[in-house]
Order: sequence, then C-alpha cells, then structure tokens
Amino acid sequence: MHANLDHWQERVDMAAAFRWTARLNMHEAVANHFSLALNDDGSRFLINPNQSHFARIKASDLLEVDANDARTMDRPDAPDPTAWGLHGSLHRLCPQARCIMHVHSIHATVLACLEDSRLPPIDQNCATFYNRTVIDDGYGGLAFADEGSRCAAMLTDPKVKVMIMGNHGVLVIGETVAETFNRLYYFERAAETYIRALQTGRPLRELSPEVAEKTARELEDYPDASAAHLAALKAILDDEGANYAK
Repeated sequence: MHANLDHWQERVDMAAAFRWTARLNMHEAVANHFSLALNDDGSRFLINPNQSHFARIKASDLLEVDANDARTMDRPDAPDPTAWGLHGSLHRLCPQARCIMHVHSIHATVLACLEDSRLPPIDQNCATFYNRTVIDDGYGGLAFADEGSRCAAMLTDPKVKVMIMGNHGVLVIGETVAETFNRLYYFERAAETYIRALQTGRPLRELSPEVAEKTARELEDYPDASAAHLAALKAILDDEGANYAK
C-alpha cells in the first residue's frame, strides 16, 4: 500500500475493474474512462490518467481531481479533455453517480448504432435493464463539457443507471466500483445476446412487461452479487501475481 495515498481500497477496486475490462476486450486503445466520487457531493473523484492502457493501470496511477477546480486541465498530469468534460460534468451535476464507467465496447456500441437502440427483454440479462436505461440520440461530437452537461440532464430518474449513447457507446453509473462494473459487464452481455439474436433473422421471444419488471426488481435485490463478482476477479488477478494493487 502507498501510505501517502488516500482511498486505497477504492483505488485497488478501480484498478481491478480496469484490468478486467481490458481482459474482456471492452476497452479501446488508450481511450475510455472510469471515475469514482470520493466526497459527499461527488465533486472530488478518481479517474484514470491520460493515455494509459486499461491493462496496465495500477491503483497508485489514478488521478484525484476536483470537478469544481477550473485549473484542473492546467495540471502537468491533467486528465484527458473528454474525460474531464464528461466525467467532471457528471460528478458536478449528478451526485447520485458515485461511480461512472464509459466504454465503447463492441456490442453496446452496435446497439447504440441502431436506429432503435432499445434493449428488449428477451432473456434474464436483458430484463435486468428493463425500464432502467435512457437513450441519448443527440450525439454532438467529442464529450467535452457541453456534451457532459447535456448527458447529465438525462440522468435525473434514480432508476436509470445506464445511458445508451447513440452513435457512441455506453455509460453506466452506480454507488460503488463493484456495483457499476457488474452492471457494465451484464449490459455488454445483454447487448451481445440481443445482437446475436437479431443476426439469426428469426422472430424474438420477448418477455411480457410484467415479467421483465419483476425480473429486474428481483435482480436489483439479489444479495451481494456485485461485491462477490469483483472479489472473485481480484482473487484471480492476485493468483496471477498482477500488479494492479500497487
């Protein structure tokens, strides 16, 4: 542990999430960003350093920044401008978004490229997100501050934890790293199931609204699943001697 760094366990959890996202090929070169709020109003947060590959990020690498500090981009270790624009705006304007994960993973992005980007409840994973997503159909270019503010305005419903970013990718929010990563993982799985089902050209077997909502609520209340998922991933990384927790 680095004794001079605060929030060490949160840093370790974030680093593990970066490593596993890369392992699942849900990253994109040295782009995409995860962040985690540290204080009550969410303005202080951790974020990955600029131009760093997810597969190499360590707990001690994460930047601690303040969404209300206009001098942040003048720092010698300033974050990526689009990361600052999107995540800074969200942490400043959406205090409920404690952890924010944004990727251009393949299947979520394919879904975001469809004229109709809704995710129908055709299986249990898809039903997880029933009535719990918002579709952004106003993509306006790279996610600088204006785009971040526009996205923040779409996350006012406390039930909505996933933004399908039309022509762009996906953004997932949650209370903790474990909860948010678990949601990101399952959204990509759900999107893959749907895209592969579409590829068959056969009619879809869609769950009723009642069963889909029931399933979503049951999974929201399922005990300890997110924490157990991240703990298992960290155990695998530890067994392999990975240096994420340094």
